[in-house]
Amino acid sequence: MKQPLRVLVVEDSEFDAKMLVRLLDRGGYATTSERVQTAADMTRALSEKEWDIVLSDYNLPGFNATLALQLLQATQLDIPFIIVSGGIGEDIAVAAMKSGASDYLMKGNLARLVPAVERELRDAAVRKARRRAESELRNSEQRYRLLWETATDAILLMDTRSNILFANPAVQGIFSYEPAELVGKNFAMLLPEKLRAESDTAFQKPGKSVTAAQARTLETAGLKKTGSEVLLELAFNDMELGGQRLIVAFIRDITERERNRRELLEHAEQFRVAREIQSHLFPKAAPQLPGFDIAGASFPAAAAGGDYFDFVPMADDGVGLVVGDVTGHGIGPALLMAETRAYVRIASLNRTDPGQVLTRTNIALAEDIGAERFVTLFLGRLDAAERRLKFVSAGHPPGYLLAPDGSVRMELRRTGVPLGMRPNTEYRNAPTIKLKPGEIALLLTDGLEEAMGPGDEMFGTDRMLAVLRANRDHSAAQIVDALYLAVREFCKGTEQQDDVTCIVVKVL
Repeated sequence: MKQPLRVLVVEDSEFDAKMLVRLLDRGGYATTSERVQTAADMTRALSEKEWDIVLSDYNLPGFNATLALQLLQATQLDIPFIIVSGGIGEDIAVAAMKSGASDYLMKGNLARLVPAVERELRDAAVRKARRRAESELRNSEQRYRLLWETATDAILLMDTRSNILFANPAVQGIFSYEPAELVGKNFAMLLPEKLRAESDTAFQKPGKSVTAAQARTLETAGLKKTGSEVLLELAFNDMELGGQRLIVAFIRDITERERNRRELLEHAEQFRVAREIQSHLFPKAAPQLPGFDIAGASFPAAAAGGDYFDFVPMADDGVGLVVGDVTGHGIGPALLMAETRAYVRIASLNRTDPGQVLTRTNIALAEDIGAERFVTLFLGRLDAAERRLKFVSAGHPPGYLLAPDGSVRMELRRTGVPLGMRPNTEYRNAPTIKLKPGEIALLLTDGLEEAMGPGDEMFGTDRMLAVLRANRDHSAAQIVDALYLAVREFCKGTEQQDDVTCIVVKVL
């Protein structure tokens, strides 16, 4: 049978909340949940119902994960709190973890959601058992010796000079010592040499109480029997047994948790670098051509992608209109996009034919791209004086040419396979198009049409063309902005999963 799980979701996106619940259900839980998006709703939910775990987006309108964590901490309820967001800076991630957040996951990579929930539920159960042990130990040492022996955390019972009186079996998993090997030894032997002097001051005087600072959980290095170090989470508490003051140490190996946290921060830095690479390579301004109004933009998703648009000078005074998309997300696709841009620009310097430019670009890219990558790309040559458009499309989504009355005059369909798939591909142009005053051309990547709204519904071609028609009397730049605004309104605040990139060309 599935394990019941009560989840409080702090999320302004109903779609994202449902996605988290579906993942937990698939992971073996029978999930009941409630979504809240304000401080008042969360306070009410915490007071009216019992919860096993809280999953929180980082930024909500008028609310955020930091405030949500503070509300939870104010209740003094021991409920794991996991932040699930699209990506935050290193300083924010570290601050959130230090403030008490149990973990941080990226919405773009939720493979760790179920394992993280399992771990935090398990840890919460251990903490609950630990608290129960501390309160009842005064009444029955023998009864709770059995509980300690079955705890997953290492537990040490020591006198005020830090001599170990009892060690539970879990110490072997952390320190590689049998429990009997530690009894009668000093706690300092479990710390590296550089930390032993600090530990001596904690218990050296009989009757000395553990200070508030020492009683709090702290992170430090431990020393295994083999001589290797391990990262520990330590908590010390006073207790009195038979009129004698004793110290209980609860010890957890957090080496893997710290490794995961560092990987998270490294990934966040990779995304930042990838996005910075992309932002510097996009054109700063559209070409100013007599008889044309041209604009282009790329609106980035939370994770760095491989979208690309450009205005490229071509031989014999032609202007290349380029939109492309590299498969995948992250720094790899961003670098491949930069490489593609360079090849296209170089090949265009002494060539007038778009098909020849992509043929040459493909030869160069095919040597660098592995089997798991490819690039879709549209290249159109615009001859302003003759009002002619000649294009080639390497596996790219179709562009659209609208007549002055708003009807679709032509779809600019693909003419070949994506770049990088076959090095010997020869790309040929589609028939040259004679452009007429009042017409509008839209070149795009799939992030525009395939943007997902509530209920897993795509924005789609029909909505996109309707926005284009409704704004055809506006400037090209205004049309670009209107398309992106329509996509975001359709998605109703859900996190953008892919870059939205397009070029609009108005014939005046």
